[in-house]
Amino acid sequence: MHMKPLIQLIASATASIAFATSVIAAPAPAANEAPDVLIKRISADVIDAVKADKDIQAGNRSKIMDLVNVKILPYVDSEKMTAQAAGRFWRQATPEQQKRLSEEFRTLLVYTYAGALSQIKNETVEFKPMRSDPADTEVEVRSQVNVTRGEPITLNYRLSKTPQSWKIYDVNVLGAWLVETYKSTFTSEINKNGIDGLIKRLADRNQQLAAKPLKAPK
Repeated sequence: MHMKPLIQLIASATASIAFATSVIAAPAPAANEAPDVLIKRISADVIDAVKADKDIQAGNRSKIMDLVNVKILPYVDSEKMTAQAAGRFWRQATPEQQKRLSEEFRTLLVYTYAGALSQIKNETVEFKPMRSDPADTEVEVRSQVNVTRGEPITLNYRLSKTPQSWKIYDVNVLGAWLVETYKSTFTSEINKNGIDGLIKRLADRNQQLAAKPLKAPK
């Protein structure tokens, strides 16, 4: 399962935006906060937070991981993301396997976002008009990241409405949906080594990432 190229892709493409919100500095959003408003607010917040912290820019692991856990994960539905990536195998997994798989996938996402946050520079985000109905419980928020050099990067979000707030459950980077990308690698690994094999592969990958320093670009 080749996860490293995928992580690098997501990290580089989400470097300018990541998923964050100022949970400490501001109250939690109301459940009726529009999804596009939520994404716009948290996008601006994370960029400002990273640009204001020289330690994060320098790759300080502790600060970056804290930022991810506090400001990003509360707005990512990692269980739904895991279930969709596992596909039909999710229903075949035991509750304990589902729990462990979600935990390892969540940890992998933490490292993915941490790598992105450490690389934010001078990017700006442009949002497209959202097409949705007030009754919708799942929507897509479309944006593009304008970088200093090169073509703009497509970065779209799928969100679902929960009793607490809207939550991100999938991301499209450069035309590729994250869940679909992981789905093929998950299926391949499960077919070869079963669900426990996938859990072990994710755990091994997370251990490798934990030992690797987060380096800011030169």
